[in-house]
Amino acid sequence: MRQALRWVQPLMMAAAAIFIGVWLAGQWPSLRVHTWRLSAGWLLLSALCMLASWAVEIALWRALAATLGGRIAYLPAARIWFKSAIVRYVPGNIWQPLSMTLQAQQHGVRPEATVTSVALYQGIILMAAAPIAALYFWTTGNWGLLTTFVGSYGWLLILLVLAPVALFLASPNLLIVSLNWLLARVRRPPVQAGLGRSVLALLLVVAAFDWLLWGATFAALTFGVATFSGAEMAALAPHLIVAYAIAYCVGFLSFITPSGFGVREGALYVLLATVMDPAVVTVAALAMRVWTMAGEVLMATLAALTEPRRGRWVEGDAAAPVAAGAPGDPFAADVHHEATP
Repeated sequence: MRQALRWVQPLMMAAAAIFIGVWLAGQWPSLRVHTWRLSAGWLLLSALCMLASWAVEIALWRALAATLGGRIAYLPAARIWFKSAIVRYVPGNIWQPLSMTLQAQQHGVRPEATVTSVALYQGIILMAAAPIAALYFWTTGNWGLLTTFVGSYGWLLILLVLAPVALFLASPNLLIVSLNWLLARVRRPPVQAGLGRSVLALLLVVAAFDWLLWGATFAALTFGVATFSGAEMAALAPHLIVAYAIAYCVGFLSFITPSGFGVREGALYVLLATVMDPAVVTVAALAMRVWTMAGEVLMATLAALTEPRRGRWVEGDAAAPVAAGAPGDPFAADVHHEATP
């Protein structure tokens, strides 16, 4: 199976690249005649919304890690976040959580706590998009290019989208219980944590706010690369904001290409091609991919440049770094990282 996956993912990457090429070729006549522009004001707003989204996501992950006993200061958590973000474009969906686990371990966080916090984070982020999508489909009835196929079964699809949220709210600790069962099988200590319904509901609200910020990032970028009237922007903004959340989740759940490459862009086209010029959808979808990747590379570079050149810091000790294996280091058996000057 591992050997098969090594071949499947590169093939899927190639297929996604071919799909994008064919997609662009089909839209090329419209792209040539369309009036394009670059608005510095909209691009700046998009960049600010993207930074705000990342700030919310780091805070959400830190909160989940803290409930599992893994407390990390905000700046080290931000460095871990951005340095791990860029590795998800490498074929194989394990690299980002593995990178986060190894880096968090240098700050005294158990691997089990990091893995669980990442899994909880992804689950909460995905579930937070469900009510947004359900409300959009229910009020607009717009399923994009799939509207004709969905027909009168839209209500059933909406219920299916909301079902995981209802299940998780009914049993907030289901994921932690399952993980502890697996940890027991491999003779690892369990994770001591619990999520109440009120805490989970608050986390879902924060995650939904994060989706609105990402949607605003995409909407502002779209308005920054093409010409729209004020009335057109007001009419398109809800579609753009919600479509990005849905398309991102579709790309994430596809599991066939790193970071949903090609799948996310295709989902955006399916959702938006009926409400705006398909050529603009094409450019906006690709521009958003380049925009976010450029932002992640920039932030990862800043994180690497500002990384303290010292040994592993123990949370709560702001005075001096502690090298792995030093007296009082409870993670000496798991971490072997010598201090550098």
